[in-house]
Amino acid sequence: MDDEVEKEGKMKKATMEGVASLALLPNGSISGHFIHLPHSICYGLHGTELECERECSHGEDYRLIKLSITDYNSKKERIVVVECRGHDAAKICNTDHAHGWQKDVVGMVEEKKHEKCKVSVTFECETLKSDKAAEDHLCKFMPKLVGMDAVVNIGPMTITGLDFDAEAEHERTEQND
Repeated sequence: MDDEVEKEGKMKKATMEGVASLALLPNGSISGHFIHLPHSICYGLHGTELECERECSHGEDYRLIKLSITDYNSKKERIVVVECRGHDAAKICNTDHAHGWQKDVVGMVEEKKHEKCKVSVTFECETLKSDKAAEDHLCKFMPKLVGMDAVVNIGPMTITGLDFDAEAEHERTEQND
């Protein structure tokens, strides 16, 4: 993971850049992998669509996703609420508000806004696979999803502010106090 660097008196958050392969399932869920380059470290991604209580004014392709990022080595995970646009070709980024969603969703988003180590996620589909191409991809990389009528999105992903090692160290320090 890129180290945090002090720049002009401010700490710069750790940034991981790489490529993600996401399966978009018909029920609105997302499942896939993020490969942090150049280290080739693989993280798991799983997202579930959050239901909107009221009519959403962002457009029919807008939805909020509760995205879980899993470090396979430490078995730790971090959850972040992101917005997803696009039907088959997804564009994912952070959201700063969740008006119209349930109170617990609004609470998660508001809580994340005030955290010192806020996690930020961006993704944009560059390659879209459907039908046989998607099934072939799933068969090779995500075999449990074969036959679920998913489309596959592949593209660059950036995750900022996520440092499982620092979080583990912080937990150890709190336990020793």
